[in-house]
Amino acid sequence: MIVRYNAIFLKILKKKRNVRIRKDFKIAINLFYKDPLNKKLDNHELEREWEGYRSIDVNADWRAVYKEKREGNSLVAYFSAIGTHEELYT
Repeated sequence: MIVRYNAIFLKILKKKRNVRIRKDFKIAINLFYKDPLNKKLDNHELEREWEGYRSIDVNADWRAVYKEKREGNSLVAYFSAIGTHEELYT
């Protein structure tokens, strides 16, 4: 699977002063590249205002949200949001 990030996602990730979040995301995205459905990621479909998107766990409280799109013969994961569970879903 190809992974891409929108500008807002990258801006939010870069602004995080907590280096641990960036490290945790790097670990999660490397796992995602190898196996997007790895149980450690808790990859799942979202509902309501996030319908059509999926979420993976970055750590116990942080999530990364993406949407899958087909481009030719390739499946692309477009990451568009990252934040705490509370920031994203309430």
